[in-house]
Amino acid sequence: MAAVRFGETDRTPVIPQIFAHSAILSGYNILDYVQSGTLAADCQIEALRHYRYDNVFAAIDVCLEAEAIGAELRFRPDLYPAVVTPPLTADSDFANLPVPDPASAARMPELLAMARKLRGEVGHETLVTGVLQGPMTLAVLFLGPETALYLAADDPDRFELLLDYCTEIAIRFGLAQMEAGVHLPMVFEPAGCPEVVPAAFFRELLAPRLSRIFTAFKKAGALANWLHIAGQTLPILPLYSGIGADIGNFDYCVDPQRLIQALPKQLCVDGNIRTLAFIQDQPEQIEAEARRLIHSFGHRGGFILSSGCEIPPESKPENIEALVRAAHRDPCQHITAVTGS
Repeated sequence: MAAVRFGETDRTPVIPQIFAHSAILSGYNILDYVQSGTLAADCQIEALRHYRYDNVFAAIDVCLEAEAIGAELRFRPDLYPAVVTPPLTADSDFANLPVPDPASAARMPELLAMARKLRGEVGHETLVTGVLQGPMTLAVLFLGPETALYLAADDPDRFELLLDYCTEIAIRFGLAQMEAGVHLPMVFEPAGCPEVVPAAFFRELLAPRLSRIFTAFKKAGALANWLHIAGQTLPILPLYSGIGADIGNFDYCVDPQRLIQALPKQLCVDGNIRTLAFIQDQPEQIEAEARRLIHSFGHRGGFILSSGCEIPPESKPENIEALVRAAHRDPCQHITAVTGS
């Protein structure tokens, strides 16, 4: 939280985005992980003990909300579930759809069980972060990408009704996660990236709805609001603070120096080691890049060392260890951020 507030800390916080990799580390497959919140929590705790980073995620997969409103999913042992049949069509009555109850809808209760167990294990010693999908990402999951984008272009008024429905689902799921014990829910919104929809679309249609979500979370006591959008997000990153985000993810394709120029003392950011590097590179490469990032943000502060997006499940443990080692060894950000030395 000190890093989020641009304050003094003992070292750079390090939060690799580890989800199903924790299952592989514990000897399980992805199918095991996504079907049991209790087992998934055990995997997260094992990864925390093994790597000694600063967060656990109450996160299963991106299909929970779609499954909860009727999507047909395909489950596979070594891959995340995928939507086979979207739950809605372009002709659905978006204004009168029921919002699923996270306590009983499909696998949503598994994530709440995961959150409760994680919070019971770590208390306030380690950040517990929940995960939910943002409005645009839900729209894509609910209709399929092609149908969703065509509807947005051809019938924007009806598409806004769909976004409003998705916003209500996000708020309800996030509040349920907080009641179950997460310190804050992270909003995943990959479909809001400027590489998918124009920055003006984000500003005009998504920003007001994300603001509504973040206002609800902050009112309910979230420690911070965290927005995660992968890809080339530099055109929209300056908008995050205005919609209530306190932390913003930045991917490997966003140049740190350009980000610092665009956001000199605004918005805590987390990133941005290339995710494939955790499979392809050597530990010394990961550690060197991590140390460069720590030094780049030294005078700015407001930085969490992380991967640019999810660390692939099959990543090399020694590469994740190298990321964490860089943060534990190099306190540069906090010395320079506070003293200017």
